[in-house]
Amino acid sequence: MARRILITTDYLHAGDAVYDLLCDHGLEPVYAPSKGSRTLEERRSLFGGISGAILASEPVTADMLSAAASLKVIARSGVGYDSIDVQAAAAQGIRVCNAPGTNHHSVAELAIGLIIMSARHLADVTTAVRQGGWPREAGHELRASTLGIIGFGPSGRATANLGAALGMNVLVSTAHPDPANTTFQFTDLDTVIAGADYLSLHTRGSQSTGKLIDAPRLQTMKPTAVLINTGRGSLVDEEALAEALSVGTIGGAALDVLESEPLPDDSPLRGLENVLITSHLAGQTIEARARAGLAAAHAVIDVLENREPAHPVDR
Repeated sequence: MARRILITTDYLHAGDAVYDLLCDHGLEPVYAPSKGSRTLEERRSLFGGISGAILASEPVTADMLSAAASLKVIARSGVGYDSIDVQAAAAQGIRVCNAPGTNHHSVAELAIGLIIMSARHLADVTTAVRQGGWPREAGHELRASTLGIIGFGPSGRATANLGAALGMNVLVSTAHPDPANTTFQFTDLDTVIAGADYLSLHTRGSQSTGKLIDAPRLQTMKPTAVLINTGRGSLVDEEALAEALSVGTIGGAALDVLESEPLPDDSPLRGLENVLITSHLAGQTIEARARAGLAAAHAVIDVLENREPAHPVDR
């Protein structure tokens, strides 16, 4: 009997390149798309009889893994893996992998797109025109403004390059600066936060150190600054951000990732006019999806065929 591979990533489907690759290696794809919260029973039974899994960003808890007797590998069809209890998986000998380097161009393009939308008030303008208006509010050029980048992995680097190409001055905070790169100014975190006209987050952060962007750090930003988050929702204190936006501590925010998704009805961010919120779309281009799905499939195949996967996050 072919080993069964669970696929919850909703854009992967029977007959695509991932399906063909898995079948070519004698594996049986099984689809259970992630389209919202599962019931407790659905979560506990999700990995029953499953040897490998290609997952979207839904939570994978120790309780779910305790029933995964045959599971050998979990591969994220994306970069973030905060939703997976990696320690619980490791304790059961389940490998956990991700797919870095597959969507950084997509993420960077959306980050810059959100900056342009904020600078030129495009969401308000298009809404007003659709409703019969014809607003002519002046926006801002990006040239000569300061782009702050926190995190200099693939997406941070790609965003910095696009910003520099637009004539922006780029400040970068990273644990791994590149002294040979003179296009950007590498400096400390607080200098980047205080100096940025547009502050773009591209780091994993750390649960042990709390929110990266909290009330005290929001207070140090320029009153005209815009916060851009295409990284992780856990990086930002959303209540503090909502307060800062409401009272004018900062000028605006554009968020593609949130602490809880979809945006809860009672979120303090809901209804604020100076925040743009998109539905976790940064990596969702056709090209990035194709790369990420195949990378995750290769990780599953490597583990099940007793090879070291290219991008483990558990060791």
